[in-house]
Amino acid sequence: MKTQEAKTQTQPTQTADGQVIIEGRNLKKHFPVTKGLLFARRMGALKAVDGVSFQLKRGQTLGLVGESGCGKSTTAKLTLLLEKPTEGEILFKGQDVTKKPSHELMREYRRNVQAVFQDPWSSLNPRMRVKEIIAEPVDINLKLSRGERKDLVEKLLIDVGLHPYQASLYPHEFSGGQRQRIAIARALALNPDVIILDEPVSALDVSIRAQIMNLLKDLQEQYNLSYMLIAHDLATVRYMCHWVAVMYLGRIVEQAPSKVLFENPLHPYTKALISSSLPSHPDIQREEIILTGEVPSPVNPPSGCHFHPRCPYVMPHCSEIYPPLLEVEPNHWVACHLYYDVRNKPEAAAASTS
Repeated sequence: MKTQEAKTQTQPTQTADGQVIIEGRNLKKHFPVTKGLLFARRMGALKAVDGVSFQLKRGQTLGLVGESGCGKSTTAKLTLLLEKPTEGEILFKGQDVTKKPSHELMREYRRNVQAVFQDPWSSLNPRMRVKEIIAEPVDINLKLSRGERKDLVEKLLIDVGLHPYQASLYPHEFSGGQRQRIAIARALALNPDVIILDEPVSALDVSIRAQIMNLLKDLQEQYNLSYMLIAHDLATVRYMCHWVAVMYLGRIVEQAPSKVLFENPLHPYTKALISSSLPSHPDIQREEIILTGEVPSPVNPPSGCHFHPRCPYVMPHCSEIYPPLLEVEPNHWVACHLYYDVRNKPEAAAASTS
């Protein structure tokens, strides 16, 4: 395959206009691996996230996709500040929230970045009524009268397709799809800028998934929300996302607008993922790509490009040099030697060392 010239930048930039709400810069999360109980010794590190950069703009959806264990959920936890990054920065409207942020900045960040988790059966407190679940973040962060609180809960229930009379019920009295609507209402209670969606429809029946996805898209337009969507179902990602980042072993290997990525995938791993997913129409013919081997361990990843042991296009230098994430086409970023030979570019080779 012909090598293309590429433009090197430290941070992929999305083209659509809009304010950058959250930006991740070279995020890393390494968990120590120890041996022994009383006298534990550090044997290495599990590199769950290993140099991820992204931008999330107002009113847009960024999708993170990849196989299980690629670092998607850890990236979401870093963004929610549920995990502290080993290295890197998270900027909220241009201000770093990872290195000794002020109390006011942290309060604003936690109010404006909410989450909807995968399992609607475990994410809601079974001992609380729906009105208490939805109003809990409001009670902590805002001072509303009883009437204002009641009106807000009723409005949120209506916005997510439920009825105000259901506010007095308990979670066990709802179906899985209705529970997820309650979780979405709770996330909306503080009128946030960003909602992290961690596999929001994967635990639901197929007949309900489309309803929840349509609801999320309608609420995004109504509230001008930004979403970070963690998913492995490519159909969900294609329908929901404006921008998609493909992850493999803790790193982004391809990043592009959703339409561009699905119509013209460049990285061999992305091609294999799309090949393995169901087509949007039964008559569509696609090349079948079967990857050999298993996903390597993030404790001891392969040298050079982490994907090279499974890549059908592997070249000798793939096992020696990790390809940096470079813009090989307008707004299309790929980390692959097929499109940019770092052996002839010393500055790129230096940036690609793992």
